[in-house]
Amino acid sequence: MKAIVINRFGPPEALTYKDVPDPAPRAGEIRIRIHAATVNRVLDVGLRAGKPVQPGIRLPIIPGVDCAGVVDAVAPDVTRWRVGDRFAAAGMMPLDIAADDERGYEGPVGMMGIRRPGGFAELVCVPASAGVAVPAALDFHHAAVIMRHAPTAWNLICNVAKLKAGETVLIMGAGGNLGTVGIQIAKHVIGATVIAAAGSDDRVNMGIDLGADHGVNYNARDIRDAVVDLTHGRGVDVLYDNIANPKVLPRAFKALGRDGRMVTAGAHGGPEVAIDFHHLYDRRITIIGMPGHRAEDRATCFAAAAEGKIKAQIEHILPLSRAVDAHRMVESGEAQGKIVLDPTMT
Repeated sequence: MKAIVINRFGPPEALTYKDVPDPAPRAGEIRIRIHAATVNRVLDVGLRAGKPVQPGIRLPIIPGVDCAGVVDAVAPDVTRWRVGDRFAAAGMMPLDIAADDERGYEGPVGMMGIRRPGGFAELVCVPASAGVAVPAALDFHHAAVIMRHAPTAWNLICNVAKLKAGETVLIMGAGGNLGTVGIQIAKHVIGATVIAAAGSDDRVNMGIDLGADHGVNYNARDIRDAVVDLTHGRGVDVLYDNIANPKVLPRAFKALGRDGRMVTAGAHGGPEVAIDFHHLYDRRITIIGMPGHRAEDRATCFAAAAEGKIKAQIEHILPLSRAVDAHRMVESGEAQGKIVLDPTMT
């Protein structure tokens, strides 16, 4: 099969497009013929550049922390999947052999594309427990993006922040991947009032187009003052941030109202940010960091996407052979939206 291989850390050219042996599923595993894998700024581009986010990485490795495609082969002991099933996988999963329901598994776990072969290939083997069925109404390109970002956003907004209909949420990074998904979940699934915040009018307008009620360009106006005005002095109930911009987040934090909740699963813009502790205790604010998601959230997100409540924002779909170009576009900032690699394209 063809795959992208990282033999050394370095610039985009460190990615090699080459022939490698087809993988064979071990006990408890299935093999996916990949139709889509997304390019992630931190987990893929950062890894290739030599900024790994998990310990224990060994080169060479096939990157790609998510994939969507068709089940191509199954181990004899796997009963929950059949050849031809539509399937998507991402994130943390068993590294050693595990039963197809992970019952009794106590071994090491790690991300595909970081601790085990990933989605930048024509084929990949993953534990049968690691994925979710892709609805027929959802194409593989959009399924890969939803699988990568929507469960994390769902977990933060629904399970951690417990955002309710009628409450107000401030979404930071409104033009980014977690931001765009967060806006749609908060608005179209929960029915909250959404304020989209970003560093340019174009990215703010992207949030408005996705359903946000209000938008704030924090490079044009102080975000705390703008949000206080929009909420008539009350402040927001939830602050959703995955950037930790040290210049902006302190002011956004002060836009939280009484009993406000701040949630995050990322800090690539920081990570160190000054927090006003008087505001913290005076307003009885809760701050919770929570990476990942619940397994049951994946199917819920796919169902919402199939109903049109969550739409993935894709800027480019490229053949796998152009992974170097994709990394270069992400790293340079040329691509603001999601790039998807499709190994079936020539």
